[in-house]
Amino acid sequence: MKILLNGCSGFMGREIVRLCTEGYRGASLLLGIDPNASDCDYPVYPSAFEADATGADVIIDFSHHSAAPDICALAVREGLPIVVATTGHTEAELAAIREAALSVPVFFASNMSLGVALLCEIARGAVAAMPDADVEIIETHHTRKLDAPSGTALTIAKELCEVRPEAYISTGRSGRCPRDKNEIGIQSVRVGNVVGIHEVIIGTAAQTITLKHEAHSRSLFAEGAIAAAAFILDAPAGLYDMKSLVGKKTESAVM
Repeated sequence: MKILLNGCSGFMGREIVRLCTEGYRGASLLLGIDPNASDCDYPVYPSAFEADATGADVIIDFSHHSAAPDICALAVREGLPIVVATTGHTEAELAAIREAALSVPVFFASNMSLGVALLCEIARGAVAAMPDADVEIIETHHTRKLDAPSGTALTIAKELCEVRPEAYISTGRSGRCPRDKNEIGIQSVRVGNVVGIHEVIIGTAAQTITLKHEAHSRSLFAEGAIAAAAFILDAPAGLYDMKSLVGKKTESAVM
């Protein structure tokens, strides 16, 4: 599986490069796209417009959410499946991802972790079984993360809203703000070099359940992205997510 990697010089891009060098799941890096890359031992282009995708099997985008329209356009133009592994997209950028999925397979997930996918499933069951419980999500990331709340926290919250239709998502708290029974609160913490921690707290006056997923290494997300790339390699056009990968659905509208 030959990968075209957008964002090859970033934190996650370098993890993908390392795994490809090691031959993880038979993946190899064909070329990269990154205006900031230098001294690479593989071909690198400064933009999607200039990239020669000849020979690529799949695109992995680990760059910045603003690159979504251009990299999705490249995927459609070349007929390549694409894994979009960035977060913080605007509505216009999400629209570009949806449009690309009409022509090519697009795997789009705010978090490439199987563990997070399982956390969502377990939390859904707990929230459904405890309809009167308060629900809070605490997400903790490193100080370099630009968006808040994290895309993963929002994904978890949206999943929980599916089993509690009256619920709505609230982010942050300050001043006088009594808690509403129907809110699913998300609190964001930025500290040090934390890769990613997501906690779901489900509590009543009598008991509390806390579910927690902690990422120990960024290689977790790189491994997931390569697994996602292999998953959609021969898939029909459509929008796929982690539920698709873990076998819950064959195709999923994630937005």
